[in-house]
Amino acid sequence: MDIKTYIRENESRFMDELFSLIRIPSISALPERKNDMQACARRWKELLLEAGADRAEVMPSDGNPLVYAEKLIDPAAPTVLVYAHYDVMPAEPLESWQSDPFEPEIRDGRIYARGADDDKGQAFAQVKAFEYAVRHRSLKHNVKFILEGEEEIGSPSLSAFCHKHKELLKADVILVSDTSMLGADLPSLTTGLRGLAYWQIEVTGPNRDLHSGHFGGAVANPVNTLCKLLAQVTDSEGRITIPHFYDRVEEVPEAERRMIARIPFDEARYKAAIGVEELEGEKGYSTLERNSCRPSFDVCGIWGGYTGEGSKTVLPSKAYAKVSCRLVPRQDHQEISRLFVGYMESIAPKSVKVKVTPMHGGEGYVCPIDLPAYRAAEAAFTKAFGKQPLAVRRGGSIPIISDFERILGVKTVLMGFGLESDAIHSPNENFPLDILRKGIEAVAEFHRSGF
Repeated sequence: MDIKTYIRENESRFMDELFSLIRIPSISALPERKNDMQACARRWKELLLEAGADRAEVMPSDGNPLVYAEKLIDPAAPTVLVYAHYDVMPAEPLESWQSDPFEPEIRDGRIYARGADDDKGQAFAQVKAFEYAVRHRSLKHNVKFILEGEEEIGSPSLSAFCHKHKELLKADVILVSDTSMLGADLPSLTTGLRGLAYWQIEVTGPNRDLHSGHFGGAVANPVNTLCKLLAQVTDSEGRITIPHFYDRVEEVPEAERRMIARIPFDEARYKAAIGVEELEGEKGYSTLERNSCRPSFDVCGIWGGYTGEGSKTVLPSKAYAKVSCRLVPRQDHQEISRLFVGYMESIAPKSVKVKVTPMHGGEGYVCPIDLPAYRAAEAAFTKAFGKQPLAVRRGGSIPIISDFERILGVKTVLMGFGLESDAIHSPNENFPLDILRKGIEAVAEFHRSGF
């Protein structure tokens, strides 16, 4: 039976299985969801065994459990380690969802739910392709799976797990479906990811909230001060002002810039899709270069003072922000973290106390396009999508990818199927059924190759 027929005949079962995963609110950022994390890991174990794994188990870590599975067909054959994550982002703001984020719905050919794409839907494509390959004896290499439950909080336990289980995770290449394509009609393979550094900032002024009429204009307002501090991190040309921040940043080679320039990109459509009238960023670079090959700084959240109903004239005691930098290959996230902390402390006025707490981070990554497994993925995409995929760098971060190379000594092929319109991390996250089907087909073709 060919893969398209197999998908069509089993799609009802596939939806039941995928929905059983999505209904589990495996939100790693919330400690009260610990039981849900464990339940989701157990469900993945069941599905991996049903798909044809010879062995599957839920394994402990310093944090949430991991799921390991394997199908070993020949000691002499290459081994592919499939990595995915079963944790999801919080669903808030709930009022912006058109349906319950943990009760999946199919509307207009898309699955709507938290985790529909990131990463339960994409991981599910991997498992169903594996199932097909096992049942139809087209699997040409050994396959191992490792699914973690902490990717959305920076994978704090996975590096130690990899060090401890290096022999168990031994492989020739790692395969990941947790990235995106340029478009449904523009298949692409991710060849690079940006790194990440993330901090929380706490600014403290007076020892209690004060009456803004009695004290306003005489005492530093922590919210005002925090805004001024954050505004100094980038200049009028979009460059980050932290001393020595760019010391390790490599300029994008002209050959790669020409390749990026050939990528079809409709700026008007891009702006319309996100509801903005103008774009901005580092001077001298295109939009596609800015969001993939250049570093950036963003305020991810900011709060302080009174934010409830009505008004309250208060000068707050404290203000907070969560901020991040996307980094490029060769930038060390720990070095950047130290530089940022020092910079914030150096520009803080004496009228407030500033505390900067590093939270998590990771390095950038680049995949060689002459890697045999990359070529196999390229051919698989071509078969499933009807056209050769473009090779592109993406702006997101998967910090564990660089750790895999450092600890396990192997490269990763980023074979993702997400779309910009999938709204990952946002309300109304979704995944097109057509892309899910093609994703299953592409991975099945990859397993047929043996590279």
